[in-house]
Amino acid sequence: MKRILPVMIMLAMVAGGMYASPDHDGEWKMVWSEEFDNARLNDSVWSKIPRGGSDWNRHMAPYDSLYDISNGILTLRGVNNYNLEADTARYLTGGVWTLGKKEFAPGRIEVKARFGNARGAWPAIWLLPFDTVRYAWPNGGEIDMMEHLNYDSIAYQTVHSNYTLYEGGGDNPPHFTTHPIKLNDWNVYGVDITENELLFHINGEETFRYPKVDSIANQYPYHLPMYILIDMQIEGGWVGKADPADLPVKMEIDWVKHYVKLSQKNSH
Repeated sequence: MKRILPVMIMLAMVAGGMYASPDHDGEWKMVWSEEFDNARLNDSVWSKIPRGGSDWNRHMAPYDSLYDISNGILTLRGVNNYNLEADTARYLTGGVWTLGKKEFAPGRIEVKARFGNARGAWPAIWLLPFDTVRYAWPNGGEIDMMEHLNYDSIAYQTVHSNYTLYEGGGDNPPHFTTHPIKLNDWNVYGVDITENELLFHINGEETFRYPKVDSIANQYPYHLPMYILIDMQIEGGWVGKADPADLPVKMEIDWVKHYVKLSQKNSH
């Protein structure tokens, strides 16, 4: 009865539209969390993402106006740039990552997030290999826990690798899915990284599995320590053009959590 009761509680919470922590199912153990309880980013874990030349990072900027932590919530903003003399980027966006600071071993990673909607808005939560020298993109793969476009009522969950991008492996096996989300509300986005598959979920509901295929070389590079990126992006080839009248837009993060399986934890 002691084991049945927590399972019944968890099922009732899911049926009622509530998220149930995996700690309650007896299979996972939380080993790290970020609750954003301080007024400043923990710089031993997080850094602001610098600007780059790709669609996703070409508007990143370090300005304080793009970042806020209050009441346990990290806010990342996307705005029009009204001072092109100081910064030539048409739009300015905030994003954070744990590159070079905090790695996530294979296990379960979850992020509770909420974001606004705008034409050209492209918030994302994703993972890349922590060892960027040995696993330069896309050699170690990319795990997109969540991407959202414009005013969509769905989120995209995707994997990328040399195999999916350059070796014709995008459909064998299928490498992405879409799933409805609670628009303008909190959702929990997650992925389980194991030796044999990636299992994606939203609000505790399984959405997609990407399995390892032993007969295909280099098809599954994902069982690696990863770093996480959380960013508000604006405009790009996939999301399309932004509408300045829709801005500003924001992305809010309540928490980030990392779990390992109890059997995995006990084996160390």
